[in-house]
Amino acid sequence: MTNANIVGAQIRAIRKDKKLTQEQLTAKCNLEGFDISRGTLAKIESGVRQVIDIELVFISKALCIDISKLFP
Repeated sequence: MTNANIVGAQIRAIRKDKKLTQEQLTAKCNLEGFDISRGTLAKIESGVRQVIDIELVFISKALCIDISKLFP
């Protein structure tokens, strides 16, 4: 099976670099207005779930990074 996204591994690496758990990142996303569960984040990080552009905006804001950092 091919990956459903190209950003999942980057999201995981940046999250871990910032010493955030999946639960903490989903809480930050929820505060930004992106209703996401830990399970959904896990699917994104593992490449199982596709990610739409607006979701990447929320994730980059929650991680306090420029959106370009999500792309390999």
